[in-house]
Amino acid sequence: MTPRQKRLGFIVAGIVLVAAAVGLVLYALKNNVSLYFTPTQVFNKEAPHGRSFRIGGLVEEGSVKRENDGLTVHFNITDNDKIMPVVYKGILPDLFKEGKGVVAQGKLDESDVFRAEEVLAKHDENYMPPEAADALKKAEAAKAAANPVAK
Repeated sequence: MTPRQKRLGFIVAGIVLVAAAVGLVLYALKNNVSLYFTPTQVFNKEAPHGRSFRIGGLVEEGSVKRENDGLTVHFNITDNDKIMPVVYKGILPDLFKEGKGVVAQGKLDESDVFRAEEVLAKHDENYMPPEAADALKKAEAAKAAANPVAK
């Protein structure tokens, strides 16, 4: 083998190893990537069934109901356009309140109820995920366009 053939062999072997490593990383991340959706996107069937994802918006006023076991909580998440029912079994964050922002991770069940495995409340009065803020603005604009106020 000439030195040029050896060098070419090393380059090809290196490319194959890098491609294999990238493929393994992408395969490992496939199950851990959690996509974010709004209630309107879930209602429009854009969210995956049977796969974990995140849903965010505001906790609807008057929707929080606790079961007798003290851990199971039913509430609704809204983007001011659509409402998504959520069931969570566990301890809610201290900042979880009606009318405040929330992000829940879980799956949709057969009856289109979101079964949350984790609930995250926003950490201060100014923060909201950009996707949720955009969805709320779009929903408000759509409501305003649908119900113009007469002057």
